[in-house]
Amino acid sequence: MRNILLLAFNDLAIALKNKTFILILFIPLFVFVSLNLIDRTDAGANIVKIGLMQGYAYAPEITRSISAAEKIIAVTWIQNENEGMQLLKDRKIDGILTGNEAAPGSLALLVLKKESLHTIAIVQSFSALQKAAEGRGPDWITGIISLHQGDIQRQTLPTWILMLVLLIGFIILPAQVAEEKEKKLLLALLQTPIHEVQWLIAKLILGMVLIISAVLLLHLLGNFGPVHLFDYIAFIIAGSFCFSAYGIFLGFLCRNQASARTLGVIFYLPHLLPSAMSDVSQKLTAVAPLLPSYQLYKPLQAILLEDGSMASMSFDWIYLVLLGSLMFYLSYFLMKRRWLM
Repeated sequence: MRNILLLAFNDLAIALKNKTFILILFIPLFVFVSLNLIDRTDAGANIVKIGLMQGYAYAPEITRSISAAEKIIAVTWIQNENEGMQLLKDRKIDGILTGNEAAPGSLALLVLKKESLHTIAIVQSFSALQKAAEGRGPDWITGIISLHQGDIQRQTLPTWILMLVLLIGFIILPAQVAEEKEKKLLLALLQTPIHEVQWLIAKLILGMVLIISAVLLLHLLGNFGPVHLFDYIAFIIAGSFCFSAYGIFLGFLCRNQASARTLGVIFYLPHLLPSAMSDVSQKLTAVAPLLPSYQLYKPLQAILLEDGSMASMSFDWIYLVLLGSLMFYLSYFLMKRRWLM
């Protein structure tokens, strides 16, 4: 019994030294914060934000019903469809009511995703308004148009790609860098003619090859449709460069593999969830752009689902390249200082 207790306390001491306890405390705290951002209970969460076209003559019954339901429907008047689509992409409105060319006299609803909770809330709200105003009659909304193209598998593709990029960048690379430091392999290599920059570039190439191979395999297995190939490849390369350099830097901050895995998870979750779940929460929509991962997720979503092009996303591409260059320089600086070696 004494030996068992000694071994157990020894394992607990190692877990404390390797910062495993930090991970145990971090994950529940992170989940708690995320759930509070997603599952909002304030009154504003139930308000449907709808866009109405200024040049379209809506039926008097519809405008009167919307005006009377100001506590549950917030109206934003827009000048044209392009302005409305931009507001939709920025999550400032939930949908746009326009005329339905296929059914004159009725309305079409333009939304980001047909399957989203916002779309269901809009349809339910207008169905209730119609029953209150007219009783049983033709539906006001007779068509739903989704801004995001493709089926549910394609719509989840940006999230899976982001997960692969962050998994390699924040979990695999830091652990490998820390392993070479822990086993003194890196110090041994630096006694040879190999230069620090050469080692860093080799690790960077490793991360980029792993990420590009994983994304390519995902596309081959999923048989996803065509995209703007040049723009798509440019962002995959920029993202793989940025997060590979990021992962190498995290590896240099740790003394051993256990610490690197702990630190990797601590960076992995906050970069993945707010970006991937920004569609379901206005608060997460405000938080996600502050993270580097969103500068990759947003362009991938636009290219894969909205037929977007790189011309309107230059800031995101430059941001990823500059951040990757900064992380590469910081890794070089720590390597020159023989940090924790």
